[in-house]
Amino acid sequence: MIPALAPHDAVVVAYRRTPIGRARKGSFAGERPEDLALAAVTGVLAATPQLDPTELADAYVGCAVPEGAQGDNIGRRVMIMAGMDHLPAATVNRFCASSLQATAMAAQAVRAGDGQAFLVAGVESTSSTPPVTTSPYPGFAAAGRRADELFESGAEWSDPRNRGELPDIYIDMGKTAEFVARSTGTTRRDQDEWALESQLRAARAIEAGYFAREITPVTTADGRKVTADDGPRPTTTMDGLSGLQPVFHASGTVTAGNASPLNDGASALIVMSAGRAKELGLTPLARILGTTASGLSPEVMGLGPVEASQRLMARLGLSIDDIDVVELNEAFAAQVVPVVRQLKADPAKVNPFGGAIALGHPFGATGARLVGTLINGLQAKDATLGLATLCVGGGQGMAMAIERLS
Repeated sequence: MIPALAPHDAVVVAYRRTPIGRARKGSFAGERPEDLALAAVTGVLAATPQLDPTELADAYVGCAVPEGAQGDNIGRRVMIMAGMDHLPAATVNRFCASSLQATAMAAQAVRAGDGQAFLVAGVESTSSTPPVTTSPYPGFAAAGRRADELFESGAEWSDPRNRGELPDIYIDMGKTAEFVARSTGTTRRDQDEWALESQLRAARAIEAGYFAREITPVTTADGRKVTADDGPRPTTTMDGLSGLQPVFHASGTVTAGNASPLNDGASALIVMSAGRAKELGLTPLARILGTTASGLSPEVMGLGPVEASQRLMARLGLSIDDIDVVELNEAFAAQVVPVVRQLKADPAKVNPFGGAIALGHPFGATGARLVGTLINGLQAKDATLGLATLCVGGGQGMAMAIERLS
């Protein structure tokens, strides 16, 4: 039983995100990550004119690859660029769940009484960071070769005895998707069917103006106004998907069509106490009910949402049937399909407006994006309870449950 809303509860009062660009060749390939984050932050502050920014106690900014142009506490740079020298900021890294972790930290701070209002943001400019395969870590290439050998041999990759001295957290995420597909019996057709549905749902949502409610347009350095995501492909067909070649293993099933692309984008939320929102005349959009993280073998990190979601729902006294909408990040259809099956979730409730295979996955921005899209979806369906969950590179999962309030 969900308790009645209390003044100290953490609520989301506003959400905005940028369009999502395709990395290195899309709308934001030449943009600085700070500028993308600034656009999202400016948009969410404009949506809450009753809130004096000096009331914000802190800012938590998720970024999955905080190096290069995204290094040196990018969160703090963004606050200064936004004219908020007074506002401290921390850059948070839980890889794909970075801004979901940032959202959880804000909610926890509100409930602890550490402040009344917090700014949450997430950003990833994959165009600004080197490909992960260029990692200077000497074990990277060796770990990748070992992963290939295990996959081809059919060995039990999650058995620590097969890891030797290699740090398997460094294996390519696409290879983990292949491991998940093989271990769960998820076929190429299963994956392509999910990918097609993601594209079709996104196309219908875009046509209905669904995402326009959450996107803040971005004017690029060269004067272009970007208002929509680069990724969706409304003309996708099953024949087209089935004709694509595997990317990570010649005998594999993961293709460019059934996986999320590399992306650039940013998102932002305002999280505050229900009591202060009421005093300011702000209408809470949703209450954050709780968050859970989980760990598992890095080779099958794609299954991370299962335990995280199950533990969270058990703690809240809920079942998957109580959840009206699930926003499950589509890193790969190879992991989404078995996660949905293992959670026993109704596929119609999962990503009803399309997921990352169509929309994109700017790592550090995705967690907060899922929360905002979840609120949007609950409003669109006049529903109440939502679950945002995703797998995390390195062998983790994270989940957050929310209750729609308006």
